[in-house]
Amino acid sequence: MKGDAHDPKGLILEAYRIDGITKSECRTIFLDWALSLSLEQDTGVVLKALLAQYGAAHPKHPMTEVMTEGLGGMAAPRRRGGWRSRPRN
Repeated sequence: MKGDAHDPKGLILEAYRIDGITKSECRTIFLDWALSLSLEQDTGVVLKALLAQYGAAHPKHPMTEVMTEGLGGMAAPRRRGGWRSRPRN
């Protein structure tokens, strides 16, 4: 295993090591990281741990911003479409 339990592939760590990385590139890395987590892991708990591990030392890094947005965007999903939302006669 390259990383640790929170970052199995070491993707988040590597993102912080890349000079001049953009927010868009961080989003791509974040998505790959999220897909690599096991189903048993609570994404919110893992994100908080990663933010504590890396975010405090790099508050202005784009990956810190992406992870913070990811943590904030984890609200309960709501239904936005489908046959139930259409008007009925």
